[in-house]
Amino acid sequence: MPTNKEYIQMIEQALRSYLPSQKGLEADVCKAMEYSLMGGGKRIRPILTLEFCRLCGGNLLAALPFACAVEMVHTYSLIHDDLPCMDNDDMRRGRPSNHKVYGEDIALLAGDALLSLAFETMLSPRNAGLAGEDRAARAAGLLAKASGATGMVGGQVIDLQQEGKPTTIEVLQQMDEKKTGALIIAAAEMGCVIAGAEENKLAAARTYTRAIGLAFQIVDDILDVTADSKQLGKPVGSDETNQKNTYVSLLGLERSRGLVKELTEQAIKVLEQFPEDTSFLSDLARSLATRQY
Repeated sequence: MPTNKEYIQMIEQALRSYLPSQKGLEADVCKAMEYSLMGGGKRIRPILTLEFCRLCGGNLLAALPFACAVEMVHTYSLIHDDLPCMDNDDMRRGRPSNHKVYGEDIALLAGDALLSLAFETMLSPRNAGLAGEDRAARAAGLLAKASGATGMVGGQVIDLQQEGKPTTIEVLQQMDEKKTGALIIAAAEMGCVIAGAEENKLAAARTYTRAIGLAFQIVDDILDVTADSKQLGKPVGSDETNQKNTYVSLLGLERSRGLVKELTEQAIKVLEQFPEDTSFLSDLARSLATRQY
């Protein structure tokens, strides 16, 4: 079983290989793509694709392009989230946001290009052939749906519409399940699909990732009021500044922390559906729940 470090090395080497050349007249957008895609991060989503593929007896090399595609989509969403028309954040992962370095126009196009590159990567003849064309098409469809109007984009719309307005915990949860959770769930589903997993394992993967995805967002809300900017690598207190509804603002710190614990226990429990060693995913759930950045 690969370690977290080994997974990250595998993913980052592959990501770099898929980036376009920076030699043409379009070099600026290619540089902006690389700036954000190779700018660090936990690589949680592609790791989930690879680990669930492994748990289901699949070929990691066949799953790797799909893992990279998830990260490309995630990175595009971060570039767009930071834009002045969205969250208007100047820092990301301890560095200036993409638009602060390359300008709003190039940053917007870099995000668009990363989204396109994700599907080019998954559906190239070589990668689709390695995974099996039916499985490749199904996995790409899962990522498309998770990224779109009823998934990540829809969640961002709800987020924008709720700023400065009173809301309920139910609306907040729906927003987070779309904006953050949909892509995390799809990442695991894709790994299962590439491995040809049975439906019960797909269902278990959804339950696990739905729980850790929601816990991840709640921890983000907690860190926005408890961490410092240097520790977090981005501005803190932006939720309050932007009048955003969060789990902390609606439930308070202690109840939010309790919910993270409940969700983490739920995620670990469902891993019993897999006969293989699931310690990697158990440890991942715990580390995400206790992270400080």
